Amino acid sequence: MINEQIRAREVRVVANNGDKLGIMSLAEAQRLADEQELDLVLIAPQGEPPVCKIMDYSKYRFEQAKREKDARKNQKVITVKEVRLSPVIEEHDIGVRQKNARKFLSDANKVKVVVAFRGRQMAHTDIGLKILADFAKELEDIAVVERRPLMEGRHMSMILAPKPN
Repeated sequence: MINEQIRAREVRVVANNGDKLGIMSLAEAQRLADEQELDLVLIAPQGEPPVCKIMDYSKYRFEQAKREKDARKNQKVITVKEVRLSPVIEEHDIGVRQKNARKFLSDANKVKVVVAFRGRQMAHTDIGLKILADFAKELEDIAVVERRPLMEGRHMSMILAPKPN
């Protein structure tokens, strides 16, 4: 809240340069801000009394927006790519899936490896567990297992994350 939006009787005032001016009435604090052609900004409403700072509010908002923009620019969005396998998959097909997973991991994405069971294959979930273990072992040079193999309905899945440098 700024200037006339502030609804406290007394406020603790901080100057633009950081000096503490003490506790004063809201009208007096507003008068000080107007004399300097700046705004009175409520920065700690829960304080006793509330704390206000005399500052250029538009400049403050601009700098805050700039900091947020820089923070968004520097953050890396990590996506989860999925690789699907089956309990009866052939060796060459696993190699193709590993190559794809390796590419995803090198792009700093996480990889969710899923083994889908159909019909009577549900009785042999140990085969799926072995396939996932071999898959993870093959990629252990660039990946770390973030979530161990877990049964979710008819699917067994694990998540691989790129190794930190």
